[in-house]
Amino acid sequence: MSTQITTLSFFKYNTFKTKLWGFKMMQFAHKDLSKVKGQSFYRLLGSGKGKGFNPLPDWSIYSLLQVWESEEAAMQFFSNSELMQQYEANTSERCTIFMRNISAGGTWVGRTPFEKAAELDPNQPIAVITRATIKWDWLLRFWKYVPTSQKGLEGNDGLIYTKGVGEVPVVQMATFSLWKDFDSIKKFAYSSKEHQEAIKRTRKNEWYSEELFARFHPYRFEGTWEGKNLLYL
Repeated sequence: MSTQITTLSFFKYNTFKTKLWGFKMMQFAHKDLSKVKGQSFYRLLGSGKGKGFNPLPDWSIYSLLQVWESEEAAMQFFSNSELMQQYEANTSERCTIFMRNISAGGTWVGRTPFEKAAELDPNQPIAVITRATIKWDWLLRFWKYVPTSQKGLEGNDGLIYTKGVGEVPVVQMATFSLWKDFDSIKKFAYSSKEHQEAIKRTRKNEWYSEELFARFHPYRFEGTWEGKNLLYL
């Protein structure tokens, strides 16, 4: 089975100066990230207000998705990277979630970045990443329906954390969600009428020109987010 791991880092900024720095790094960090050894895929991501999909940007939170050939390559980067030292100096809070892929379908900018690296353990926490490029002629109708489609997440006991992220505002959107176990995801998928209706509309109307859905087992958490270690609440 593959030795690949995936990391997702979140960065929080609390002043105008650091928020501006975080925004600029969406462009300037590519110079360093494009040369990282042992990294097979990466995406710099902004975020939307609130927790789910939202077309309005959250200027205080950014994230970095990276796919690694091995855990050793990831640890080498996070331990020695000058780029990460810069992020550390400018953020008020930072965390990195280490994950092994369970399953994945679809593409991301024409690539299939995630290799199966773990078997499903239904009793362990599960992370889900969804990503989609929304067709231009469906943008208005898509965003109009989003608040309804997310109702099943409100007050969901099985959901630990969720955040909407993306590369291109409004058009290229993604979500990250962290769940207590596999049963929590199943309950949401099958008991939320809004979620089921969203899937039906997506298939019927073909809202997306590209989409991806991937599940992971998160196994390590470094730093804090909202003052907590999200894997050990």
